[in-house]
Order: sequence, then C-alpha cells, then structure tokens
Amino acid sequence: MSATVDFILWKGILVRISVRSISFIVMFGLSAAMFIPNRHALASGQAGRSSTSAPETDAESAANLLPGSTQLINPEALVNILQSPKAAKPLILNIGPHLLYMQAHIPGSEYIGPSSDSQGMESLLRRVKPLPRNTFIVLYCGCCPWNQRPNVRPAYYQLHKAGFTKVKVLYIADNFGADWVYKGYPTVKGQ
Repeated sequence: MSATVDFILWKGILVRISVRSISFIVMFGLSAAMFIPNRHALASGQAGRSSTSAPETDAESAANLLPGSTQLINPEALVNILQSPKAAKPLILNIGPHLLYMQAHIPGSEYIGPSSDSQGMESLLRRVKPLPRNTFIVLYCGCCPWNQRPNVRPAYYQLHKAGFTKVKVLYIADNFGADWVYKGYPTVKGQ
C-alpha cells in the first residue's frame, strides 16, 4: 500500500510524490551521511574513533595491528628468519586454540593458549615475565580470518604494555592452514 501526496507545484512542474519515494530518499541520504565518514576513517586508519576523542596512546595505536603495519610479520619473512643460520631466532608463542596447535604448529613455537580468556593471558604473562624487555617475540593464532581474530590484539597489547619492544604478530590473513600449512612452510604436529 503506497500512500501518495497530492500534486505539488515545484518550479512550475507538477510532481506526484509517494511516501515510499520520500522514505527512500531520506534513508539513502542518512546512509550516505554515515557511510562516507566511515570510509574516510577506514582509509586514514582512524576507524572506530570519533574526531573528538582523545588521541590514542602508543600501546593503543600499536594494538590496532592493521595489515601492512610494522607490528606485523608476514609468513615468508618469518620462514626466512627461521631458516637463516645467522638470524636471531624469535620466541614464537601460539596464542590460539589447543586443538589447532596439536594439528599443526610452527617448529619451536610454544603453546600458550587463547589470550582472549584470563587463563591464556595469565600463561602468556607468566611465560614472558623473566625475559629481557628487548626479546624478539612473535605471536600467532591462525584460528580465523584476520579481522575476526580474538587473541592477537589482547596479547600484543599486554606485551607492549609490559614494556616489550620487539613484539611482532604473524599476519595470517585467513587461517593457519591456508596461509602457512598449505604453502608448504615447516610445521610440526602434536605437542
């Protein structure tokens, strides 16, 4: 059922306007008003922040972990480090689900547990507590696509907050299987 407004004279032209048309125009305008600033925010790396909010701290900024940022290390770069006889080897910590770690993990990596829960976070902080703050640490999860990953940001943030200066997160765009195992990079199964 479409209600209509009687004829209106607009610049000398008779126009018949339906309520549906007006509703569509209003909704489209509101959507555009909300979408365009968000697109600008995404492009400038400011997504989720209001222009009036306080500036982020270094730890918060670092915890954004945007693809391409210096806080990330891609799989190829990590493999090169692990295979280089001269490169300093990082401490590699798996902060994902235990089942995935048992199926396949990076050789030499240690299982910590999901840092999205308190037990995993406690394990992480206990493991790194005695280490020098300049220890090269690589965190990885690999349970799900990058933008849905619940474990990397809390772990990275806590290590950064604790003063660790050489922490990288392994950038796994889709999952550990697709971005590491199926590419033929070294893996170990089980404990």
